Amino acid sequence: MRDTEIQQLIQAETTRQVNGVELIASENYASKEVIDAMANVFTNKYAEGYPGKRYYGGCDVVDKVESIAIDRLKKLFGAEYANVQPHSGAQANAAIFLATLQAGDTVLGFDLSHGGHLSHGSSVNFSGKIYDAQFYGVEEQSGLIDMDKVAAKAEACQPKLIICGASAYSQDWDYIRFRAIADSVGALLLADISHPAGMIATGLLNDPVPHCHIVSTTTHKTLRGPRGGVFMMGKDFENPWGRTTRKGSPIMMSSVLNSGVFPGMQGGPLEHIIAAKAVAFNEALSPGFATYQKQVKANADAMADAFVDLGYKIISGGTVNHLMLLDLRHNLDISGKVADAALGRAHITVNKNMVPFDDKSPFVTSGIRIGSPAITSRGLVEADCVQIVEWVDAVLKNSDNDSMIADIGKQVEAKMSKYSIYPTV
Repeated sequence: MRDTEIQQLIQAETTRQVNGVELIASENYASKEVIDAMANVFTNKYAEGYPGKRYYGGCDVVDKVESIAIDRLKKLFGAEYANVQPHSGAQANAAIFLATLQAGDTVLGFDLSHGGHLSHGSSVNFSGKIYDAQFYGVEEQSGLIDMDKVAAKAEACQPKLIICGASAYSQDWDYIRFRAIADSVGALLLADISHPAGMIATGLLNDPVPHCHIVSTTTHKTLRGPRGGVFMMGKDFENPWGRTTRKGSPIMMSSVLNSGVFPGMQGGPLEHIIAAKAVAFNEALSPGFATYQKQVKANADAMADAFVDLGYKIISGGTVNHLMLLDLRHNLDISGKVADAALGRAHITVNKNMVPFDDKSPFVTSGIRIGSPAITSRGLVEADCVQIVEWVDAVLKNSDNDSMIADIGKQVEAKMSKYSIYPTV
């Protein structure tokens, strides 16, 4: 029996993606091979535990798949340990928290309203409800993180875990300084690289693996894989909180971290998604992936320059990665919510976003976040990005002009019809 209702909605979403310009920084287009790897009989298999140590029989094949995914991820980032089971980036972080912290322990993360992530201590998230969340942020004038203030904050609050990483910060991270700060207060250091992971893997941004105790990431976004999470370490670190085995020897962090996922907070892993992760990691190890990441950066640079030339304010002054956060209070009397909706009518998809020191609520916001990974996957280059910025500017300056927005929408559709996502669509 064919479920025509759902099939029609799948086609509707395919049409939306084909016709529009996707500028959400956390979205991308997985390859056809990655998508095919998600739709297979591995979804039928329960495999609680880890390769070679399962609680179910019949896991010989999935053990091989998961082991391949682990080996490819380690090779991609130069890691010595990796866990590919988390269902999402937030769940990867939850497992790390569960494995290394006790309820009420202090965590120092990047403020959500300054560009951080929900799972880095937000009061509405597990990370802020179960743990004592403290925050550092950016400077109001520069939009940059002052590392001396991070050090002072760490000294004042004595965190057990420090998190570096963001969902809307367009600059690189000083992992060496963060590690020195973590060492000074006896904290673990977690780098959440969910956004720039693809750029880090190809050497375009600083590498956290040699400096941070643990590194987590999603597998979509710039990695262009299936939706999911992973975490890894550059080497085995002994648990600094003094947990010991019955024999009294230190428990190694790899074992502790594995237990955070299973049996800590997940049951059976999604082996069909892990198969797709393995495919994506293999694609990321190819020479063409590095070329793609360079174009992602070039396209982001082109958009940032074009926005600045038109009078827009980018938090931190520009971008060195794949995204930028626009503060619409600088040159327009328009909220992020209105901007998001108006651009959507022109088939240009962005997301409204809080900006540092925002005077509007998270449901309204004063900014929008823009990224280049998805349009780069479709083959657009710098000149195309400048055209997109001009469309965005026209819509934002005429957000109540439905006829103009409709006309831009037609131009968008005409342009994007030349750039297929997959061979058959």
